[in-house]
Amino acid sequence: MYRDFKIDEDIIKVAQEVEEELKPIFEKYNNNCLKSSIKVLKAFQNNKVSTTDFNEVTGYGYYDGGREKLEKIYAQIFGAEDALVRPQIMSGTHALTITFFGLLKYGDTLLSISGEPYDTLKSVIGISGNSENSLIKHGIKYEQIELLNDDFDYEKIINRVRQGNIKLIEIQRSRGYSKRKSLNIEKIEKIIAKIKEVNKNVIIVVDNCYGEFVEEKEPTEVGADIFVSSLMKNLGAGIATSGGYVVGRKDLIYLISERLTSPCIGKDLGANFNQLLSYYKGIFMAPAVVEASLKTMTFASRMLERFGFSDVSPKYNEKRADIIQTIELKSEEKLIKFCQGIQRGSPIESYVTPIPDDMPGYQHKEIMAGGSFTPGATIELSCDGPLCEPYTAYMQGGLTYEYGKLGIMVAIQNMLK
Repeated sequence: MYRDFKIDEDIIKVAQEVEEELKPIFEKYNNNCLKSSIKVLKAFQNNKVSTTDFNEVTGYGYYDGGREKLEKIYAQIFGAEDALVRPQIMSGTHALTITFFGLLKYGDTLLSISGEPYDTLKSVIGISGNSENSLIKHGIKYEQIELLNDDFDYEKIINRVRQGNIKLIEIQRSRGYSKRKSLNIEKIEKIIAKIKEVNKNVIIVVDNCYGEFVEEKEPTEVGADIFVSSLMKNLGAGIATSGGYVVGRKDLIYLISERLTSPCIGKDLGANFNQLLSYYKGIFMAPAVVEASLKTMTFASRMLERFGFSDVSPKYNEKRADIIQTIELKSEEKLIKFCQGIQRGSPIESYVTPIPDDMPGYQHKEIMAGGSFTPGATIELSCDGPLCEPYTAYMQGGLTYEYGKLGIMVAIQNMLK
């Protein structure tokens, strides 16, 4: 079965043993997928989705019933009042940018309670880079509180909220390029409840990239006012070819939509660029694709442990908060070889050899692998990492478990050889 990929017999044997070991964990993923699928199907039925909702609307995008219905579906699935789901939102960073600029004004304070944000967001805030259009350059103040043992520093956070003058609190659910663990919904719910006890008016925004449908609840179902992400990740399911979304309180969504379009126009404009069918399909397939990705990453974690790479996070038997898997490979050569192996196991451009290079918004040279149908779609199996110690690979995605498993086995073979 594996001869076309020239995978060694010992890798095949270990893979069979690992799959047997992972059956109880995979069953839990199956059950969670069913629960998420029920929510999605019910939202489609409640909103009476029709084939006419997929029609292209051009020009200014007036009176797009399909677009409006899709946003109602997102709101229902995630227990929110409203949503903004648009091809004009280019990435998760862009979704956060319009959220911050839509909700914060001169003199307001933004507080991150999950420590240092992701690299590209640092430039938006103005703590790195030299943009004249950063939040700080627009007179918005920024503070951050570090995590404490992979959890929130509750005492510091509550004391700071009590002092006042905090307009918006940001939580980054995923780890980004840091060593800390991703934050699960239980921890997010706990800190939101404590913050709202002190100040019910502070706006809480969650960067939910890579986290959708991983757990039973989402941030807006546990008290967050807004959460955002890219459709190149979980909810696009590898079908959406662009876009991003914002979900949450209706009044806040309107302010954010004004930042995306213009004042007093808000959500009323925006041609769909014939993307609606892919967006509907994406959210419909997302529970199954997230399940496949979780299985792929869990398989990768255990396989790498079995071959001597013990610095993996999460461990195969840990509860997961997102679809990201990290592996500390300890050397530049191993990091490059592993990423090149992921590329060799990809359906698109498997013949290409990725090499490290500078990337906009990142501090170090990056090695990036991802032979994906949609360039940059990290719900498809992909792997990247900065060329700096401890040479950590950040892996995510997998449209189906079977393709993901093959990709992981090819990558391990490439690195060990």
